Amino acid sequence: MKRGAVIFGGLALVLVATVALVVQKEAVLARGRTVLLQLAPVDPRSLIQGDYMVLDYAISQTWREGIEAPQEDGNVVLHLDAHDVGAFVRYEKPGTPLAPDEVRVRFRVRNLRLRLGAEAFFFQEGHADRYALARYGELRVMDNGTSVLVGLRDANYQLLGRAVK
Repeated sequence: MKRGAVIFGGLALVLVATVALVVQKEAVLARGRTVLLQLAPVDPRSLIQGDYMVLDYAISQTWREGIEAPQEDGNVVLHLDAHDVGAFVRYEKPGTPLAPDEVRVRFRVRNLRLRLGAEAFFFQEGHADRYALARYGELRVMDNGTSVLVGLRDANYQLLGRAVK
């Protein structure tokens, strides 16, 4: 009897945690600000996972261009242009206010790389040609820096991969 209660309690805890994560991501999708990030080219194929595109963003390569790499996880501040394309401004320091055309995006430092949490875009097998022209990753970003990848866009800022009718 006790063992069954522990098992069902554990399952309930896992279910509650999963639902909480889904609700959090849905909130970002519903209320987050659209931000486009320029992509850096990466190989788009995996034999085990199927067709997908590994994403590397131009802003995550800025430290390789003479800007000191952050030592710990935090937020990066981006300036948004007229097309909502984000460009690196600085690493956020606590208490520094954002300008109206700036947004923060949370990052993590892993293996000497800046990770934004949206480094892969999966698509249906055989549809790689739809995404070959991708130049921007479209993210929805909340005020606290939480982001979710929602799509890819081409050089003309058009959404790629709409369902074929």
